[in-house]
Amino acid sequence: MTPVPREPGLEELLTAVAAGGEQAFERLYDRLAGPVYGLVLRVLRDPAQAEEVAQEVLVEVWRTAARFDTARGSGLSWVMTMAHRRAVDRVRSAQAAADREHRAGTRSAEVPHDHVVEEVTVRLEGERVRRCLGGLTEVQRQAVTLAFYGGYSYPEVAGLLRVPLGTIKTRMRDGLVRLRDCMGVER
Repeated sequence: MTPVPREPGLEELLTAVAAGGEQAFERLYDRLAGPVYGLVLRVLRDPAQAEEVAQEVLVEVWRTAARFDTARGSGLSWVMTMAHRRAVDRVRSAQAAADREHRAGTRSAEVPHDHVVEEVTVRLEGERVRRCLGGLTEVQRQAVTLAFYGGYSYPEVAGLLRVPLGTIKTRMRDGLVRLRDCMGVER
């Protein structure tokens, strides 16, 4: 009976790969592609991403096989540690990208605030209101000014001006109609 040739261990294959052995890499690939893909898939949960990362890991094994040190552990643990780290890095990278997009989206939704434009607008509106107030009769202007700038209620305005409440309401209504028309406000 002819003895069956012994299959080399992963450590031996890694040593041969480090020396540039393409056949050794093929054998190594055949043995590790499934376990590497399985581990990466458990971390990423996306088959397409897992395939991509598994390929990256196996290419890294090809390029860095010379770094493998048998004194530090088995060949399987070295490759699987590399696969796990690469998968975790991909998850972190995807999360960081999602966070960046979220921050960018939040920032772009914020409307820049132009203080100069706001101040000029307020000043122009103030001048416009003063001009329109000047177009009211004296009694209308008094009632509107006390109510809106003084903060008084209609009954308080009536008491201050010693005029019946109904008269104040009429002056306010007429004054506000004239202000609305002067300011060009639509109903």
